[in-house]
Amino acid sequence: MVTEESSVVASAAKTAKFWLSRGGFKATVFGTEKRGQVHLKFDGTTKEINDFFEKVKPQLIDTTKDITAKMKARGGGLLGVELVDKTTYLENYYQLDCRFETFDAMGANFINSCLEQLAKTIQILANGYRPFVDSKRCMDIVMSILSNYTPDCIVRVQVCCPISELKENEAMSSKQLAQRFFDAVQIANISKERAVTHNKGIMNGIDAVVIATANDSRAIEANAHAYACKYGSYKSLSDVSLENGTFRFWMEIPLALGTVGGVTKLHPLSKLSMELLGNPTAKTLMKIIASVGLAQNFAAVRSLITTGIQKGHMKMHLNNILCQLGATELEQKEIIDYFKSHTISFRAVETQLRLIREVRESD
Repeated sequence: MVTEESSVVASAAKTAKFWLSRGGFKATVFGTEKRGQVHLKFDGTTKEINDFFEKVKPQLIDTTKDITAKMKARGGGLLGVELVDKTTYLENYYQLDCRFETFDAMGANFINSCLEQLAKTIQILANGYRPFVDSKRCMDIVMSILSNYTPDCIVRVQVCCPISELKENEAMSSKQLAQRFFDAVQIANISKERAVTHNKGIMNGIDAVVIATANDSRAIEANAHAYACKYGSYKSLSDVSLENGTFRFWMEIPLALGTVGGVTKLHPLSKLSMELLGNPTAKTLMKIIASVGLAQNFAAVRSLITTGIQKGHMKMHLNNILCQLGATELEQKEIIDYFKSHTISFRAVETQLRLIREVRESD
C-alpha cells in the first residue's frame, strides 16, 4: 500500500485490528464471468439478422476452438454467444454479447482474440449468405473488444458485531455511533456529491492492492463506478444495517482480477506482493482486495462521524512535514507534543520548528 498516503495505510491497519477480534472479514465470490462484445451494424430487419445468427451460431462458436481449447479443458473458455438488438438506441446497431470464464487469468488477450475471430467469421458468413446477397443487405463490423464492466464477476464482503462493541471511547455511545454510521451511508445513497467521495475512499484501499499485484487499476475503477449506478443513479457501493442489536456493514463489488499471465508473476514487486499474500487464486485475491476496500471505508466513515477526517490525517501528515523539514528526533518530539493542542499546517509546523531552533541557538 506504499502508493497511498500514510493516513490511509494507518486507518486500514487500525480497522483490520478492530475487526480481527470481532470475527474478521467474511467474503464470498458469487461469480467470475467476464464479457465482451462484437459491435456491428446491419441495414436489414431484426428478423433477418436473427434468422441468420441462429443458423450460423454453431459455426461462430466452432471457429474459436483453437483459441479456447486450453481454457475449455479447464472448464472455462467461451461460455455463450447471443445477438442483442440495440436498434432502439442507435439505428441498425447490434451486438454479439459473449460470456467467458478465464479462471485465474484476467483474460483480456484471450477474450479479445476470441472476439476478433468471431467478428472475422460472422463478416465472412454474412458476405456469403444468400438471403443477404439477394436482398443486398449489408453487415459492417464496427469493433470487437472486451468490456471492463463485469456485473457477473462479483464479490461480497462484510463485517458484523453487536452494536455495543462499536464503542472505543467515552465521547459517544455505541448506539449513537451506530446510528450516525447508518445515516452517513444513507446520505451517500441519496447524494451523489457524497457518494463519489464515499466510494473514492473504498478505492483508496482497493487500488493500492490492485496496483501492487499488477492488475488493471483503471479497469477496476471504471467497473466499480459503473456498478455504483446499477439502479439508475450513482450510489454508495457499501451498505449498513442495524437490526436486532447487530451492526452489519457490507459491500458488493465487481472485481475482474488475475493472478497468472501478464506481468503478475514477472514484475519483481508484483511477484513479491503475491508471495506476501500467500500466492492467492483470483477468487481469493478478490476477497482480499474487497476486504481492504471495506476496511478503508469503515475507517473513513468512522472518522467523519467522530473526530473528523482531518485529525488522523494531519497527525500522520505531521510526520511527513517534519521529515521534509529535516527535523531532528528531539525537534520532532517537541513539535508533536506542541501540535497535540494546536492546528497543524505546513506553515505552522515550519514556524514552530524555526522558533525551537532560535531558542536553542540563543541558549
